[in-house]
Amino acid sequence: MTDSLTGRVTLVTGGGKGIGKAIALALAEAGADVAICARKMAELEPVAEAVRAKGRRAFATACDVTDAEQVSRLPAAVGEALGPIDILVNNAGASESHKFVGHPDDLWARMLEINLTSVYRVCKAVVPGMVERKWGRIITIASISSKVGARYVAAYTASKHGVLGLMRALAVELNPYHITVNAICPGYVDTPMTDANVANMIARTGKSEAEVRKILEATSPQNRLITPDEVAAVAVMLAGESARGITAQAINVDGGTLTY
Repeated sequence: MTDSLTGRVTLVTGGGKGIGKAIALALAEAGADVAICARKMAELEPVAEAVRAKGRRAFATACDVTDAEQVSRLPAAVGEALGPIDILVNNAGASESHKFVGHPDDLWARMLEINLTSVYRVCKAVVPGMVERKWGRIITIASISSKVGARYVAAYTASKHGVLGLMRALAVELNPYHITVNAICPGYVDTPMTDANVANMIARTGKSEAEVRKILEATSPQNRLITPDEVAAVAVMLAGESARGITAQAINVDGGTLTY
């Protein structure tokens, strides 16, 4: 049984599509009021309407999580619209690939900024309120690339390993304040981000879309892509009171690709 999240306020970064959208809607289904942010308001508005259709309050705001000033304003904006943030879901991220020989420095900087530094910034903005109220949930969408390496994704892998380290450190530091901090580590998920990866692989290899998708599906023992709703279900579980004993964990949602 899913805990009721009625009365809880949650913020989902990158909430306009893919995993973020699925999590926003699942949290609303569980009773939470939901704030979502992303760079493009056009992506957010339909999600906010879908949250309201479930009978929950919604707030959508444009925010580039790589912009420190914009991030610093998030807690106050959400607080004015919905109330203090109880549950933070760090979902915003990006994936780019390049072989290491000749690796562009700007790609390295971009991956760390989007996938690691932005999470630091959002947590830095939101955590003080949780500490003051002595309750909180921080859930970060990491990746199985937080645990293992792969070819051509040195920057992405480094950024995801880093975010897992950040979550583990925060879990220890924030434990006395009844704040749990966990990561979800999906394998390949059927999202627009994966669609972009597929297009990149097609351009580089000349393979068909069906061939490329079969390659990605074969990375899982279940021979399929994970759905956003599967990731969202774990996020809702971690957000509930029954999960208060779960912290500093990195939960795989990968069809058995990793066994640790």
